[in-house]
Amino acid sequence: MIILGVDPGIGRCGWGIIETRNSKLEIRNSGCIETRANSPIEERLLIISSQIEKFIKEYKPDVLSIEELFFSTNAKTAFTVGQARGVVLLLAGQNKLDVAIYTPLQVKMALTGYGRADKNQIGQMVKVILKLEKIPKIDDTSDALAVAITHAFSSKLGKLISNN
Repeated sequence: MIILGVDPGIGRCGWGIIETRNSKLEIRNSGCIETRANSPIEERLLIISSQIEKFIKEYKPDVLSIEELFFSTNAKTAFTVGQARGVVLLLAGQNKLDVAIYTPLQVKMALTGYGRADKNQIGQMVKVILKLEKIPKIDDTSDALAVAITHAFSSKLGKLISNN
């Protein structure tokens, strides 16, 4: 199974492609789409859309795994990030991808077993699980890979449960 993990954002939108084979996880590619803060919102969304669509066409994922939004203080930021997330979800629908949505707590629990894990702990686990030489430089990339790993673990657990 090929999983496209996305950590949605308007300034930075992390993405990662992993593949599960025989209970092993392999990274195919990852990165971060960055847009300029002074650009109009429609241009920023178009950049995110065209890049994510390019990854969908190139890697042909089976599922899009995306993080649920969680904002407690800044509504304006939540709305803007929600627009980026909406663009990504629209692309999943247009390309007939299954969609899996995980909360930050679910991602932290899946990777570390600890719901209050910090960004560094998540990055360290991404590095270990995917056998990377170092933690991805940008947190958004680590977060996107973490969401993809969470889905890999969740789908594996689902198969185990349904086989019993």
